[in-house]
Amino acid sequence: MISIITVNYHQEEVTADFLRSVAQCTEVGELEVIVVDNGSNLHRPDRFQSVYPGTVYLRSEKNLGFAGGNNLGIRHAKGDYLLFLNNDTEITAGFIQTLRDELDSHPDIGLLSPLILYYEDKRKIQYAGYTPMNFLTGRNRGIGAMEDDNGQYNHVTMETGYCHGAAMICRRKDMERVGPLPEHFFLYYEELDWCEQFKRAGLKTGFTGKTRIYHKESISVGKESPLKTYFMVRNRWLFIRRNAKWPSMLFFSGYYLAVATPVLLMKQLVRGRFDLAMATLRGIWWNLSRKADRADTGIRLPTA
Repeated sequence: MISIITVNYHQEEVTADFLRSVAQCTEVGELEVIVVDNGSNLHRPDRFQSVYPGTVYLRSEKNLGFAGGNNLGIRHAKGDYLLFLNNDTEITAGFIQTLRDELDSHPDIGLLSPLILYYEDKRKIQYAGYTPMNFLTGRNRGIGAMEDDNGQYNHVTMETGYCHGAAMICRRKDMERVGPLPEHFFLYYEELDWCEQFKRAGLKTGFTGKTRIYHKESISVGKESPLKTYFMVRNRWLFIRRNAKWPSMLFFSGYYLAVATPVLLMKQLVRGRFDLAMATLRGIWWNLSRKADRADTGIRLPTA
């Protein structure tokens, strides 16, 4: 069995569109679809079950974040494979079967992501793998990002620096060995940290271009918002603190405080985005005031 886990947060129609795309995928055998309603005000299991009959509906009174919501789904999933898909994605024909087959064909890969294209422009690539992280600067590069899709990745399955949280599959047995998604991040970077955990367990992270998915990126928090800025700034440093060796971590911390953050603040202030500048400072302060194993967000999260 394959268990699909998706997290909904105040996006009933977006999640319904996702379920409609899953309903078109008839090539696989036993399939379990789990929707985690993550702190939503409405309790509407009938809405999702009317689109995809048999949907397993789980509701959390509290917003658990990306990792926490998916981990709630993991605790109820019955499948031998766990397929994590953002609710703002739509899958293509043969997607689930191909992704599972590629994982089966590469037993050394523990976590695998497909080619991801932008929903708004289905010829534009968002993700075709990642380069390794530079732990001195906290930066890596998206392979294929913003390229036109001309089939250049169609026959590729390879090891990659990191998987993409919008779409990734793993075996349950590997997840139980590695552990669930880290809940320290709440939003952004948690899949990168999870990939590091897979690597430390002796498993590779992989990319395959043999199947694809369409992503409506940043519907949840907006393409540029204080919430997104806060977590991107906070979690970039947190990721390095949790995964880099101490000399690299010390170098990065100095670079982040003395170079990267002042440059970012200057750009925000020049544009008059004082809200983003305040979010940046809050993200920095979280790291200065808390240990790297703390899982609290450090801010009051919005309910809508």
